Amino acid sequence: MNRHTPARHLISLADLTDDDLRHLVRRGAEFSAGEADASRPLDGLVAGVYFAKTSTRTRTAFSSGALRLGASLVAYGPGDLQLNTGETSEDTGRVLSRMLDVLVARTAGDPEEMRAWASQQRMAVVNAMSAEEHPTQALTDLTTLVRHFGRVDGLRILYVGEGNNTAAALALALTRFPGVEFELRTPPGYGLAAPVAERARRQAARTGAVLRERHDMAELPGGFDVVYTTRWQTTGTAKPDANWREIFAPFQVTAALWEHSPEAVFMHDLPAHRGEEVTAEVLDGPRSIAFDQAENKMHSAMAVLEWCRPTASAARSCA
Repeated sequence: MNRHTPARHLISLADLTDDDLRHLVRRGAEFSAGEADASRPLDGLVAGVYFAKTSTRTRTAFSSGALRLGASLVAYGPGDLQLNTGETSEDTGRVLSRMLDVLVARTAGDPEEMRAWASQQRMAVVNAMSAEEHPTQALTDLTTLVRHFGRVDGLRILYVGEGNNTAAALALALTRFPGVEFELRTPPGYGLAAPVAERARRQAARTGAVLRERHDMAELPGGFDVVYTTRWQTTGTAKPDANWREIFAPFQVTAALWEHSPEAVFMHDLPAHRGEEVTAEVLDGPRSIAFDQAENKMHSAMAVLEWCRPTASAARSCA
């Protein structure tokens, strides 16, 4: 078998250039708006989807997106690969790369495992969620912003809740856009990981974006364009504090947050637990675009798969 060009991986948003990031967001918005051309750029290619953790939106988005782009699918569940019997990640990647063109994986584990799969040059590897970062969620979110506002630059976004992998990806993405103000209100002890916050602040200094994080809900400014939250019980993680619900309670998103930001839209990566991180009044209310956001996960996935695809006309041939 031959591959004429090395694979392009998406393990972390930090791996993308500014141009790549903007391209993926713009392309996702084009797919969402029905403005992408009708070609099937993945015709003849095979995509693997490996989900070691539960998934509704991400698995369906990448599966349906790959099919719409012309690819065939091979799906793996948590017990299907020989990783469970001790095969190394490197060997798994080497073997799969001789049969697949792209592997989309959700593990809620260490992203270094995905980097091991990506150590070969034949098969693209896409991080569909790891413990530290959820890069394809951030691409979905930025695609949704472009569809709703026509831009990302200059938006003011309030994130309320745990500084989890979704928050990390948003911080790494939004601070690449000039004029963005990204304010996080995270429970004490549950903020952004220090390396993520440091990198995001460096990016903000370069682009003119602003990143702020506080661990209370006091003195909250108004005029936000977006209020965003995620569920409190993140897939694959456990809280170190037995009383974590009491710690999180002040960070519930309620209609009161719209008093000083009446034009703000509400976003949520879903699934949602009404009555915990957000009230039903907000999630199901007129300012919510959470379900448009969920649909855009497929359009964003299509942009990622298109970007990762082999660029040679005959990526694989029998030697």
